[in-house]
Parts: sequence; structure tokens; C-alpha cells
Amino acid sequence: MIITPAIVAAGCGAVPSRATLFAPLMQLACEHYQISAPLDVAAFLAQTGHESQGMLFTKELWGPTAAQRAYEPPSQKASDLGNTQPGDGERFCGRGLIQITGRRNYTLAAIGLDLDLLNHPELLEQPANAAMSAGWFWFNNKLSAIATAGNFVTLTRRINGGTNGLADRQALYGAAQKALGMA
Repeated sequence: MIITPAIVAAGCGAVPSRATLFAPLMQLACEHYQISAPLDVAAFLAQTGHESQGMLFTKELWGPTAAQRAYEPPSQKASDLGNTQPGDGERFCGRGLIQITGRRNYTLAAIGLDLDLLNHPELLEQPANAAMSAGWFWFNNKLSAIATAGNFVTLTRRINGGTNGLADRQALYGAAQKALGMA
């Protein structure tokens, strides 16, 4: 399946310039991580589009908010993310198109992507790495099976930990399906 800028624009809610930039990168990520079934591709585009706000952000906007402060040790959330050192919350904030978060996920992504993410977490902000990290996360969390089964709410929970932005994710999913000729 060829992922064109028009498909990325529709499925991710991206403006034309971002869709043009990310289309070949999403194509590579999908090919490399075996995201190929139409429902899988549609879900991948919708979820990454929502998480990155239309492919605009490859780094979490940092306040810090109350929720973001919980990324810092000694909170339970910090422990769940593998954040052990003061400053880990901001240092390992969400990055990439699917918002890889926490020292533990950065460590795993560093191995999977062969990038020095513990010393240079900002590498996930680069467009090619942002797209590949999303594919890596999708593959390693076995999200294709959930996507191809059509369990979109379960998929959202696995990515987000809840159903934040579900209506937007579902709208992008519908748009992605239409752009892929499924609807």
C-alpha cells in the first residue's frame, strides 16, 4: 500500500506541508514494522495523527501540568514509566509521533531503533526518528492485531492509557479509511 501525502493529510489531520514531509517516512515505518492491512494502516495514521496533533508536534508540550509533574519520582506514575532520577519526567517526556514516554520506554526504543536516546532523547523529535519510533512502538506492543480486529477503543487505551481524545481519534480513523478507499 502506498501512503501518499493526501492519505496522511486525511488520516492524520496534517496540513499539506507536514503530510508531504511525513508521507514517505510513514511509508518506511509501515513497511519496516509490517503495518500493512488497511484497518491497521488507518488506525496507525489516526492514532499518530492525534498524538502529534496533526503531525505538528514530535515533543510533548511541557508546562509542567499536574499530570506531567507525576512523571517525576517518587510518584507511582514515575515508577510505572521507569523514571528514577530527578528530572526524568521532563527529560523523557513524550516524543515521536506516538509520544514515547518515560525512561523505560526510551531505553527499549534506544535498543530497537539503535539510537542513543538516553543521552540524546531529542533524537525522537527528528521526523524520520519520530515516524520510526511510532512504528517500533506499534510493532513491539502488538497493536496490529488489535487494529485489524477493529478494537479501536482498546487500541486507544493501549497507546494513551485511557480514552483521551477518543472522538478526534475516531474522526481521523474514519477519514483514514475513506482516504484508503475503505469507506
